[in-house]
Amino acid sequence: MNCSPEEWKLRVELAAAYRLAALYGWTDLVFTHISARIPGPEHHFLINPYGLLFEEITASSLVKVDQHANKLSDSPHPVNPAGFVIHSCIHAAREDAACVMHTHTRAGVAVSAQKVGLLPISQQSTFVVPTLAYHDYEGVALRDGEKPRLQADLGTSHFLMLRNHGLLTIGRSIPEAWLNMYILENACRIQIDAQTGGELTLISPDILQGTAEVLKHATAGQGPGIAWPALLRKLDRESPGYAD
Repeated sequence: MNCSPEEWKLRVELAAAYRLAALYGWTDLVFTHISARIPGPEHHFLINPYGLLFEEITASSLVKVDQHANKLSDSPHPVNPAGFVIHSCIHAAREDAACVMHTHTRAGVAVSAQKVGLLPISQQSTFVVPTLAYHDYEGVALRDGEKPRLQADLGTSHFLMLRNHGLLTIGRSIPEAWLNMYILENACRIQIDAQTGGELTLISPDILQGTAEVLKHATAGQGPGIAWPALLRKLDRESPGYAD
């Protein structure tokens, strides 16, 4: 493929993120997306070829698009402009959104349908609840008129719960967006499991303060870098070929 080394590295990382999402069961057939911004003033992006399962995606099959999901590279694969509505408006509003990840998982949608939202009942939730943003459901996200409200609701957060719809995370890198989703998804799964039992024990608001600093210590200052190499090794064993 004719692209810069920088773009190819991004393609390999994004293909890995798609394959890992498939391994961890976060897919909804072909109907969600992970987008990554290619560095540079052009505001070009990489996104999945519409119609391929996440487990099929490779670095070379990813499609380069502009802000309106118009294809910019010679690709036999179509893209889903409607699926890029949410992603494009977040990339436009947040310069730090190098990667935007959106899922429709069973646990994520279930918690997004609960009036109380995500509860502080697990260690995982403590890293999310203090900065989690919410956006009310307005139907299938096809209309440009929803974009300003979506951007305003997200604000400066890296975690967004789309009411009655699913989960969304952003990251300054692909590994960061993926790890954010891992934490948010697990917090939702734990909540659904816990609600099948007895009365819940809420974590004290005092403990929720300063969790960003706690996470920094928990990852030895490496953030997502502490887990990403191990995840790639897992991918090489269980779903090789993503870097093709």
